[in-house]
Amino acid sequence: MNTIEITDANFDELVLKSDKPVLIDFWAEWCGPCRMVGPVVEEIAKEYEGKAVVGKLNVDNNPEVSVRFGIRNIPALLYFKDGEIVDKQVGAVPKSILAEKLIKQLN
Repeated sequence: MNTIEITDANFDELVLKSDKPVLIDFWAEWCGPCRMVGPVVEEIAKEYEGKAVVGKLNVDNNPEVSVRFGIRNIPALLYFKDGEIVDKQVGAVPKSILAEKLIKQLN
């Protein structure tokens, strides 16, 4: 598994202080579309290892971060750069769309 587990406890350290672009998949066990997006996020994590941080945050276990960023619908994918949200995607979409948004942050 190449994705890292993001939690309320490690969020600031791993996401806001990262010197690389960060993609976070907000998900939950009971969410069907999340199960479709999960493997795609794993593939992106492998492909961009060393260039970007790709993590998953379970909204049921980490309510603080979810509330902080107004996550109401999942899957929600947030893109961070230099500690700021620079892009987002809600719902299950093709890998190409998720990867394209991350590539934009690498330049």
